[in-house]
Amino acid sequence: MTSPAQHPLPLRDLPEIVHVSPWCQRWREGTHSWRHAHDGGFTADHFDVAPLDETQAAHFVRTHHYSASYPAATRRLALYETSSGARRLCGVAVFGVPASPAVLTKPLPQLRPYHESVLCSRFVLLDECPGNAESFLARCFDALLQSGVRGVVTFADPVPRRSAAGALVMPGHVGTIYAATNAVYAGRATARTVKLLPDGTVFHERTAQKIRRQEQGCAYAAAQLIALGAPRPRPGCDPAVWLRDALAAVGARTLRHRGAHRFVYRLGRTRRERKEIELGLPVRWPYPKRRDAEPSPP
Repeated sequence: MTSPAQHPLPLRDLPEIVHVSPWCQRWREGTHSWRHAHDGGFTADHFDVAPLDETQAAHFVRTHHYSASYPAATRRLALYETSSGARRLCGVAVFGVPASPAVLTKPLPQLRPYHESVLCSRFVLLDECPGNAESFLARCFDALLQSGVRGVVTFADPVPRRSAAGALVMPGHVGTIYAATNAVYAGRATARTVKLLPDGTVFHERTAQKIRRQEQGCAYAAAQLIALGAPRPRPGCDPAVWLRDALAAVGARTLRHRGAHRFVYRLGRTRRERKEIELGLPVRWPYPKRRDAEPSPP
């Protein structure tokens, strides 16, 4: 028997963009731009890397990252431009807590999740940063290693996001930085379906679960849908049924996603130290370079 909370939303496939390219993605106020990796221009002496407090990191990421959201974080590092004599914040890397510890333990089974292994969940560079400013990531890894972190997992999502009106709000992560910095490519994450809101942002399954189970954060999650036009839940209503109706009311779409590309970094002072860290997933080679076949029209 089908539950009334399982009413399907409109479903279609998403095309994917080429994963590896010489172009480096930049952001400002949610809008992307590009710098070519060969342009150069990054002078290490003109930039400084330092820890950043939660408030500043959250404001920077919500202002400039396409998702306009800030994840659970345990470590935050900032890139400052200092050549003018003043420290100007121009990049933020956020490392923290994935939805499940398996995100870390599956590729890095020897390391304690959240302590010795972390997720790189946001990496945002402003459009003013030069084409090879990705060396900021290597300096972040140096800082993480000093604090006891030995492994980093990150994902590159090659699927573009469009609003209901057709505007491109996220062109897809090309992932040049991961290939260029010799990350281990560990294949795709699990294919899944995602719910896309009219503004092109993803309404994550973990967020939906908070509403269904009335967990901490459920009021904030429901407010996202109410702000888009969903009716307020009536006292005593079934949260799962309300969620189904709210998603339909705001015009959410259900989309098939083939799985993000997974990359793993093993951190150490020497090559030997890095190699000593066991990988729980097979190394895939070469790095992904071609887009998936375009889905057939319905």
